Amino acid sequence: MNYEVSVIGLGYVGLPVALAASKAGFKVIGIDLNNQLVGLLNKGISEITDVPSSELKDAVVANKFEASSNFALVKDSDFVLICVPTPLKEGGKPDLSFVEAATQSVAKYLKKGSVLILESTVMPGVTKGLVLPLVERFSKLKAADFHLAYSPERIDPLNKTWNITNTPKLVAGINLVSREKAVNFYSNFVDSIIECESIEVAETAKLLENSFRLVNISFINELSIFCDKMGIDTGSVIKAASTKPYGFMPFYPSIGVGGHCIPVDPVYLSRKAEELKVPQNMINLAVEINKKMPHHFAGKTEKVIGNLKDKKILVIGVAYKPNVVDVRESPAQELIAILRQKGAIVSWHDDLVNEWNGEKSVDLSIDFDLAIMVTPHDNLDLKKLGGVPILNTRGSI
Repeated sequence: MNYEVSVIGLGYVGLPVALAASKAGFKVIGIDLNNQLVGLLNKGISEITDVPSSELKDAVVANKFEASSNFALVKDSDFVLICVPTPLKEGGKPDLSFVEAATQSVAKYLKKGSVLILESTVMPGVTKGLVLPLVERFSKLKAADFHLAYSPERIDPLNKTWNITNTPKLVAGINLVSREKAVNFYSNFVDSIIECESIEVAETAKLLENSFRLVNISFINELSIFCDKMGIDTGSVIKAASTKPYGFMPFYPSIGVGGHCIPVDPVYLSRKAEELKVPQNMINLAVEINKKMPHHFAGKTEKVIGNLKDKKILVIGVAYKPNVVDVRESPAQELIAILRQKGAIVSWHDDLVNEWNGEKSVDLSIDFDLAIMVTPHDNLDLKKLGGVPILNTRGSI
């Protein structure tokens, strides 16, 4: 079968995009080096919350989608989308190794006239300064032989209002023709396309979106500590401020930020700014504030139950967000580590995650000195805790 679209990376971004393209009528090959994942997808089994297995199976049966680990299948595709992770290395440095590896592998099979689109979040300048040279180096193509575009993902798992179809999509190209071809492609399954004047504008806009969220979440987390000291309910303050019909947007306190976007994307912007010797102090401060939040709640734990040595503590919810199984950058990990350093016997409950860091989720029960609510999933039955006191990191339950 000749595949019109290749999607590299079949995770939280790649799989939803691949399915959306297949629904629009394209024949899609999804490529991922995880052979176990490839096997599941070809059976119509999805582990991504936003991709129902029933819809995936329909695409597989209709020969509109297939998963593979063979990059050679890219050779017939008119559109190739790179949707691989861009995490942080040890020490908080951007890790572009997945983008580099995917680009090199794709370049060997990229056909003349095809459109290569990077969706992964990157620092400004990476599409032109890294992806383009890699394609030229590892393929027989020159810049004039193919089309290069950048269109950052905007995926919010389990968002019931905004999805791939109705979320406006930023699109930029290395030239006008590249941009137009990418716009025409996405217009098949995205309602609103926002054309950016340059790739660097689109790259930076993606980083701005989540840096904005990080800074405001950090601010509200710091304010929540102030309100706690004053004996004021933070939620009531936010509710009152939200009555202003202009100039205010509500953000809510937590134990910190998790997932791929908010704790990671701003660091990409900050690191690039350091290269240019124009540091983004606001972002750096916001990162530090959020890193301190698990320490803050460990301190609150001691205030509630005293010395933590041999105290049995249950952390509820280790996913970074309610009702998802994603544990990337979860602040629960740091909280658990701190509590154990203080001598506490810490278990965790998350019946969506089930297994994490070599440990398994435990049942809710009365056998704890304290429960700490980190991430509340909808199916929680807190009555099972009986009289166990609950420290809620998100405000009142």
